[in-house]
Amino acid sequence: MRPNTVKQKVQSGGVSIGTFMFEFNTNGVGRIAAEAGADFAIFDMEHTGWSIESIASLIATSRSTEMIPYVRIPATEYHFVARVLDVGAMGIMVPMVETAHQAETIVAAAKYPPVGRRGAAFGVAHDDFSGGDIVEKINSANSQTHLIAQIETAAGVQNAAAIAAVDGIDVLWIGHFDLTNSLGIPGQFDHPEFKAALATVLDACQQHNKVPGFMAGGVENGISLLDQGFRMLAYGGDLWLYQEAVRSGVAALKEHAKT
Repeated sequence: MRPNTVKQKVQSGGVSIGTFMFEFNTNGVGRIAAEAGADFAIFDMEHTGWSIESIASLIATSRSTEMIPYVRIPATEYHFVARVLDVGAMGIMVPMVETAHQAETIVAAAKYPPVGRRGAAFGVAHDDFSGGDIVEKINSANSQTHLIAQIETAAGVQNAAAIAAVDGIDVLWIGHFDLTNSLGIPGQFDHPEFKAALATVLDACQQHNKVPGFMAGGVENGISLLDQGFRMLAYGGDLWLYQEAVRSGVAALKEHAKT
């Protein structure tokens, strides 16, 4: 398994910036993001209609780049974790993580024995259809696979320290919209309760040497998040970035046409 440069960078104290993919299921989208400088792309299965076949194609066309492919799965289920890893994902994001037990379940599904219970398949997509020493592949996969637990409920915040303490969980990622919904303050990102929740998660990460993550809604928001201590950021998502670029350009041309 090739090195996960994103995991290596953030675990050594650095910052990694990538993006989300929700809409553009094309053979070129991963390479386009990589050429734009994204360190990673998170291909979403939670809020899209993408099947495992779609994910396999998106990952296959991204693995030729230096960008690291991640997948957000829909739920904490073994078959989601293991299948996306087998088709080549180098990191997994799991939504709605609320307990240490759930975090332990994620680690067990993602890691080969003796660490976990991931089923063995070699000479397939995740190891680039190659031969080689099986023990070496197991050790490489266990060390390079990057596991992200999303903290996006009041219960997840309450148990953030216990989740962060689970060996194998690498990143606590704030799901900001869902978190405000859970707190009863939908979309109120300046609310004291939301800010207190962020501080709780950041403290849990610092206490257990885990990396805090967030999806930035724009450059200014991203800068603020970096200044707060978040070190793994997704800069928006494909559909919103495209829409904003088109909106800005079309509005400017229409304004000029009036003159």
